[in-house]
Amino acid sequence: MLLKITALLVLLLHRCLVSASDSDPVQDFCIPRPELSPLLVSCKNSSLVTVDDFVFSGIKASGDASKTGFSSIPVSASAFPGLNTLGMSLVRADFEPGGINVPHYHPRATEVAFVVEGRIYSGFVDSQNRVFAKVLDKGEVMVFPRGLLHFQMNVGEARATIIGSFNSQNPGLVRIPSAVFGSPIKDELLEKVFGLNDKELAKVRKKLLPKV
Repeated sequence: MLLKITALLVLLLHRCLVSASDSDPVQDFCIPRPELSPLLVSCKNSSLVTVDDFVFSGIKASGDASKTGFSSIPVSASAFPGLNTLGMSLVRADFEPGGINVPHYHPRATEVAFVVEGRIYSGFVDSQNRVFAKVLDKGEVMVFPRGLLHFQMNVGEARATIIGSFNSQNPGLVRIPSAVFGSPIKDELLEKVFGLNDKELAKVRKKLLPKV
């Protein structure tokens, strides 16, 4: 009997973990009070909320992709207070021809990417190292499952733009190149893993280490 109860509890816990995501809101909306610290959760009085709290214009124009070929403008609750407690966020990504969004993943969210303009080679890698990738044209959509590595590259002759939507207020972002080579992981380990000598590793690190 005890074994059956234990098995049932494990099953219920598993179901809870699988379905876990951002907390459900307990009110219609919660516009943060700007005068308070971000660490304090406090909503503006609903009588003071206006339609402007639910409108955001920050991605009407593209970011500056001239230096690297790629730019992104994240739209989270910190930039767009109307998103607070709603369990979602956005990003606008712009690519010059040949521009790349490096392999990365979002630990807390699934992403749906909509191609606004251009042609984008887009894909992700699953936990068995299978690659699911193809060239997307304007108007097409691709989904990147939560926590899986994904990437994008402009393969067209003109600028390309993507709007990404996340099912989390704070999806998180881990860029693989900077996480590996731009972090203080011991050189010896990286040299062994990637078959690099010390000069080659130093060259890669110099490119990816954060500028101070």
